[in-house]
Amino acid sequence: MPDEPGPAAILTRADGATIAYRARAGTGPGIVFLGGFMSDMNGTKANFLDAYAAARGRAFLRFDAYAHGASSGDFNIATVGRWRGDAAAILDQLTEGPQILVGSSLGGWIMLLAALDRPARITALVGIAAAPDATEALMWRQFPPETQTRLMRDGHVDLPSQYGELPYRFTRTLIEEGRHHLVMNAPVPIACPVRLLQGMQDPDVPWRTALDLADRLAGTDVAVTLVKDGDHRLSRPRDLDLLARTLDALS
Repeated sequence: MPDEPGPAAILTRADGATIAYRARAGTGPGIVFLGGFMSDMNGTKANFLDAYAAARGRAFLRFDAYAHGASSGDFNIATVGRWRGDAAAILDQLTEGPQILVGSSLGGWIMLLAALDRPARITALVGIAAAPDATEALMWRQFPPETQTRLMRDGHVDLPSQYGELPYRFTRTLIEEGRHHLVMNAPVPIACPVRLLQGMQDPDVPWRTALDLADRLAGTDVAVTLVKDGDHRLSRPRDLDLLARTLDALS
């Protein structure tokens, strides 16, 4: 059994913002987990990966992105670019050698951006319901016209979440800035091995997104696993077992 995690450590960026993280020492390639929109590093998959790494003596790092969890920041000004920068800072300052990135939902988009920014450091990617271009394809384009109008007028909208009591906040800043980081309009020049795990009952990320992403990736060592009865989280015991087997094969 892994040891109980202690208090989160803190990485301070040049502008004074802090990133909370937990790191486990071990052998490489290390594993870095990138969580989803309005999630934190204490979720089911993050804890499972920590136990997985502990059992195998592998290095593992998880963190809270800007304005998430224990990290600092104002969610009203949070952007994809900011989260992209957090991932680069984590890789540069807190990891050594080759890394496998595991990205969940919107974290799967940040995973791709990190691989584009630091190609020499990334040995493989594992997407779990990866949501590239989420701010455009899964947020803005899916909002009804009246929601789009309200968001542009007021600067934000709050919509119910099926994953918790707090609503999801979508800001005009997030939507507009996200357009500078879109990857699905052209081939994605990532050549490392990529594994995409996707539930076919996912109400948030259509399962065909995984196929579209696989088609756009430049590398040939790309595999998509569709879980017919899988949901967005893919956090059931058998889903987590699939994740472990996927990482074992890549390692």
